[in-house]
Amino acid sequence: MDNLHNINIERSVLSSIIFNPALFEEISSFLKASDFYLPAHRNIFSAMLDCEKDELPIDEEFLKKRLAQEGVFDEAAMLDILSTNPLPSIGAYTNEIKEKAIKRELVALTGTINDVAVEKDLPAKEAMDIVQQKLYQITQESGEKEFRESPEMTYAAIEHIKEMKARGNTLVTGLDTGFYELNKHTTGFNNGDFIVIAARPAMGKTAFCLNIAAHSLESGKGVAIFSLEMPAEQLMLRMLSAKTSIPLQNLKVGNLSDDEWTRLSDAANDFSRKKFFVNDQGNLNIYQVRAQLRRLKIKCPEISLCVIDYLQLMTSVTNNKDRHLEVSEISRGLKLLARELDMPIVALSQLNREVEKRGDRRPMLSDIRESGAIEQDADIILFVYRDDVYKMKDEKEKEEKSKKEKDKSGNITEYRSQFKEKPIEEAEIIIGKNRNGSIGTAHLLFHKACVKFVESTKTSNEQSYNTKADFSGMPKV
Repeated sequence: MDNLHNINIERSVLSSIIFNPALFEEISSFLKASDFYLPAHRNIFSAMLDCEKDELPIDEEFLKKRLAQEGVFDEAAMLDILSTNPLPSIGAYTNEIKEKAIKRELVALTGTINDVAVEKDLPAKEAMDIVQQKLYQITQESGEKEFRESPEMTYAAIEHIKEMKARGNTLVTGLDTGFYELNKHTTGFNNGDFIVIAARPAMGKTAFCLNIAAHSLESGKGVAIFSLEMPAEQLMLRMLSAKTSIPLQNLKVGNLSDDEWTRLSDAANDFSRKKFFVNDQGNLNIYQVRAQLRRLKIKCPEISLCVIDYLQLMTSVTNNKDRHLEVSEISRGLKLLARELDMPIVALSQLNREVEKRGDRRPMLSDIRESGAIEQDADIILFVYRDDVYKMKDEKEKEEKSKKEKDKSGNITEYRSQFKEKPIEEAEIIIGKNRNGSIGTAHLLFHKACVKFVESTKTSNEQSYNTKADFSGMPKV
C-alpha cells in the first residue's frame, strides 16, 4: 500500500535536518520516530533525539557513532539520506509524513476492532470504549506506550524542574485552585490527578468546585462540568452570583438595581467568551463520560479541568447488584481517564450519615459513602466543613423538641435559640488524603448569599495572608 508511506519524503526530511540542524527542534515537536515507515529512518530520527538531549551536534559523525553504539547503524540508508538534496521548505513534507503515519495507525485500528468485537467477543460497550480510547490516542499522537527508560525520565524530570524554576519557585505546579492555603498543601491540582471533594449536604461542595472552576476560566483554562444533580442554568446563576457579588436569590427573581444589571451584563459577556462546557444529562455512565470528554478534549485542547457533580449519581454499565462494586468501577475509570487525558478530574462525593453521630463532626476518610475504592483511587481527598451548618441544625432541633414537651404544670415552654445565622461563615477545607503532599486544613470564609468561598484573614503558623477576603460589592452585614 504505497499510499501509506513515502520513503523519498522521509529521506528528504532527514537530509534537511543533517544539513540544517536548527530545523530539528521544530520538526521534533511535530514528528516522532514511529511516524517514519522505514525502520532505519526511525533509528536515525531517534539518534537525532539522543544527540539533542545530550547537547551534541546532529551531524553525520555523531549520528553514526550513536547508531553504532545501539547496533542499528545502516550504512546504505545513511548514504541514501546524505545523497538526497535538502528541502528549501519542509512544512508540507513533515505534514505528509504525519498524514501517512496516522493512516497506518487507522489501518491497525481496524485489526483492533476485529480483535475486540469478533475474536474476544467483548460486550459492545466495552469494545466501543477500547476503540474510542485507541482513536483518541491516535488523534493525540500518543500511541501505546511501553516502558519508559531512565534517560528519558531523567531528562523529563530535569526539564520540569527548569520550568518550575522559570516560574519563580512558585508553590503551584499544577492547576491553581485560587486558594493560597490549599495550593500550599497540594501545589494545585496536577495533570493526571483524581481529586475527590466530599461533604454532607448543604456544606457547599458544589459552590467550592464552581469557585475553583471560575478561577481556572479566569486564568484562560477550559473547564468541563458533568452536572448530574442540577441544570446548567442553575450552575451559571451560581457562578454569576459569585463573580458579581450579587445575592443568588436576587438573580433568581431578577431583583436588580441598575448598577447590578451592569455588573451582571459585564460578567455574562465575560463568561460567554470562556471555554466553559456543561453536560447536565442526569443519568450518565462511566463510558459516556469517557467518550464525551475525549471528544471535547480533541475539539478543545484548552480543557484543563473536569468536574463531575456528583460521583454517586453516575450509573454503571455492568449488571452487578453490589453498588459498592459499581462505584469502585466508576472511581477507577475516572482515575484512568485523568491519566489518559493528562488533566485533573474532580469528582464530588456524598458522605454517609455516621459523621453526624459523632461529637466532632469533621469528616474522615471512612465517612465517604458507598466505596472504599474512592479512598484508594483518589490522589487528593478534600472535605468541605462548616461548623455553623450543624450549630443551626442543632438549634432548630431543640426548638422543635421544646414545642412537643410540657413542664410539670402541663405548660409548653418553648426553647428560644440565641444562635443567629451569619451571612459570612468560617469554613474549613480538610485535606484528608494527599498522595504527593501534606495533609492539613485550609481556612476559608463562605459568603452564603453569593455562594462564594474566599480567603480567610486568619494567620497561619508560617505567615499572615496577604490575600484578604474580598467582600467588595457584597451586601453590608
